[in-house]
Amino acid sequence: MNTPPQPDPRDRPARLTVGVVGAGRVGPALAASLQLAGHRPVAVSGVSDASRRRAAALLPDVPLVPPAEVLARAELVLLTVPDDALPGLVTGLADTGAVRPGQLLVHTSGRYGTRVLDPALRAGALPLALHPAMTFTGTPVDVQRLAGCSFGVTAPEELRLAAEALVIEMGGEPEWIAEERRPLYHAALALGANHLVTLVAQSMELLRAAGVEAPDRMLGPLLGAALDNALRSGDAALTGPVARGDAGTVAAHVAELRRHAPQTVAGYLAMARATADRALAHGLLRPELAEDLLGVLAHGTDGTEGDAR
Repeated sequence: MNTPPQPDPRDRPARLTVGVVGAGRVGPALAASLQLAGHRPVAVSGVSDASRRRAAALLPDVPLVPPAEVLARAELVLLTVPDDALPGLVTGLADTGAVRPGQLLVHTSGRYGTRVLDPALRAGALPLALHPAMTFTGTPVDVQRLAGCSFGVTAPEELRLAAEALVIEMGGEPEWIAEERRPLYHAALALGANHLVTLVAQSMELLRAAGVEAPDRMLGPLLGAALDNALRSGDAALTGPVARGDAGTVAAHVAELRRHAPQTVAGYLAMARATADRALAHGLLRPELAEDLLGVLAHGTDGTEGDAR
């Protein structure tokens, strides 16, 4: 049976003109996703050479213009600047009259809800907070990664359907976050994703120091299984010397880290203490084994450095 040809999204009537203020890793990818859904990117702002390259790769032929000009050209504006820069940007755009009544103003900060857009709201803009729970590379692969990506969404009730529609058009899944819960929501994501990168990078460095030629190949299956188990089973997935109460092994770890990578000791001890607390609370770490272990973690060593027991 012949399958009828699918229409090219570029042939569909554009529903909204789209602008991007801040051509970091996020904005061009979201605009490119909206373009696939039939919207039309018309302007992007970017200062650094890297941002200009990203814009050229993901939004070819879309002109680079100043932020005020982006707002003048677009019905839907993506504000994709760092969290700390967002309040000043919104205030500046509102104070200079760049914001137009009825304009959809969308920021992608995880930290903020829509209150940060209040200056633009007073100028007649329609505020949305759409934060993709995804790490971005600044390359076209980001557009593909948005498929099934959860978005932390905060919006006025009357804009709820519009917010959901935009997220779904980008291939994502909307997850509603209350305004007052945005900082907690963002802290949770940073704890899981940002700190994971640090932990993996440290682990790879230590494996290289131990003589492992391909630490990425060694860690890939192990970390993939650990992540899958954690997502499926939560604390029941805890394993390793801390969860078992192997105080001697943990002491040997600390001694080796002090000798070869002292900058990692504080992080190791902090994560080990948190792991021990969770293992105890969930009955995985036997109380009779916990005392010696917690003593090691409190002092950083049990005085028998190198004894792996």
